[in-house]
Amino acid sequence: MIYDNDILTLADLPSVQAKKLPNNRALTFKDQSLTYLQLDLQSNRVANALLSEGIKAQSRVALLAKDSLKSYEILFACTKTNAVLVPINWRLVAAEVSYILRNAEVEILFVGPEFYSLVKSIEEELNNVKTVIALEKAEHSWVDYSTWYQQYSDVKPDITTKPNDVTVQMYTSGTTGRPKGVQLAHYSFFAIAKEFANLGEKWINWSPKDKILLNLPVFHIGGLWWAVCGLVSGVEGFILESFNPFEVLKAIENYRITKMCMVPAMIQITLAQPECEQTDFSSLEYTVYGGSPIAESLLKKAIGVFDCDFIQIYGMTETGNCAVFLPPGAHTYTDTKRLKSAGKPLPGVSVAVLDSEGKNLPPFEIGEVCIKSPANMIGYWKLPEATAKTLVDGWVYTGDAGYFDEEGYIYICDRIKDMICYGGENVYPAEVENVLYQHPAIAEAAVIGIPHQFLGESIKAIVVLKPQQKATPLDIINFCRDKLANFKLPTTVDFVESLPRTPSGKVQKGKLREKYSQ
Repeated sequence: MIYDNDILTLADLPSVQAKKLPNNRALTFKDQSLTYLQLDLQSNRVANALLSEGIKAQSRVALLAKDSLKSYEILFACTKTNAVLVPINWRLVAAEVSYILRNAEVEILFVGPEFYSLVKSIEEELNNVKTVIALEKAEHSWVDYSTWYQQYSDVKPDITTKPNDVTVQMYTSGTTGRPKGVQLAHYSFFAIAKEFANLGEKWINWSPKDKILLNLPVFHIGGLWWAVCGLVSGVEGFILESFNPFEVLKAIENYRITKMCMVPAMIQITLAQPECEQTDFSSLEYTVYGGSPIAESLLKKAIGVFDCDFIQIYGMTETGNCAVFLPPGAHTYTDTKRLKSAGKPLPGVSVAVLDSEGKNLPPFEIGEVCIKSPANMIGYWKLPEATAKTLVDGWVYTGDAGYFDEEGYIYICDRIKDMICYGGENVYPAEVENVLYQHPAIAEAAVIGIPHQFLGESIKAIVVLKPQQKATPLDIINFCRDKLANFKLPTTVDFVESLPRTPSGKVQKGKLREKYSQ
């Protein structure tokens, strides 16, 4: 990212770039493109349309759709009205979507055609939603997107947004089984770039000549962060509707992609495609990866095939995504120790490894990784107690266990909160366990992540049945299917007579992971 002192908020971004690079293409999706000037004018129209609907500062506007040019028009329109965008994970089932829309008190909902029936099934539950806008041809009584905004002015609304105003609210699953709304301010997207600029450095040498792949969805902090990194640097971003390995390979070659960002599962699946052997990767300069652990063998294969520099990033939604990075120089076959590291803190970021009493631990002693970043979240939406536990004196307690080596490199070795990383998606066991306990034959249940060659981890349920009750693994998985998104479903189910517990009655998941990881 190239830090620009004129861009302090996401609302500033399209306006500033429209003046500097009016005719440069900002975004391309299939056979359509928007220049920076067009992106600015389109988002102005949508912003004025939002104001006509009565949207006020900090009102919540939701987007449930696969990525397209419209996703970014809506994003920047929200920022220009000082509204808060709530991008929803479209992999969720109806009950999960309904909870988020109600919890966030969403007033306007934009819906892609694939999700019309889902929204229709929950529409009566959405008391706060005043208007549903269909992104394609309208169905039911909904408003058609193109018709809706076309009549409005393309002059930017006279509304002030400040760097510390909340601009995005992203939902991440909680250990209680309920999603938490992470409130991110405008500064979260620019603070790290400003620190780089203060040191006279650039983040991976961005240039307006770059062409970046936008294959991570905007409902993930990684996808939105990556897109903003590119747009603030004046690049052209090529949007994929959703991740598809064949489309990724085709885009790299046809559009001469120079930079891309992936989770390890995406890298693995892309490398497994037969077309990979014939793909021309010569335009690639950098591949940024993160989101879950990566196997050393996979990383080495990717470096060999893509033949470009690799950068690992580590962070979480609560830290505004990237807080730690491992630079290209550490990605060498001769330094395999470094390949296992998450890297070092980015400029302006502090990282500590603390014991249970909050004291700093020396190198090689494992504790909880805590991050103080200028990009840290404002807090969780309407969850003061959860915020107080996670955000303490400016430090985000990540729930990850890790340690420093003698040179200050950070190694992540476990997850204190038992979170499972399934193909780049975060799955919390408690959420799955809550559903399992609804099964009439189940007395006890525990959910853990076990290593998976392609997806990082897979989800295993260990179940104790009630006396005289019977069930098969498929029965239990099918029971969960209508209550959980597909990526949260157990992939395997084991039956046991009892679960290992501590004297206080807590399930010993460490013992379960040790047993089933073999």
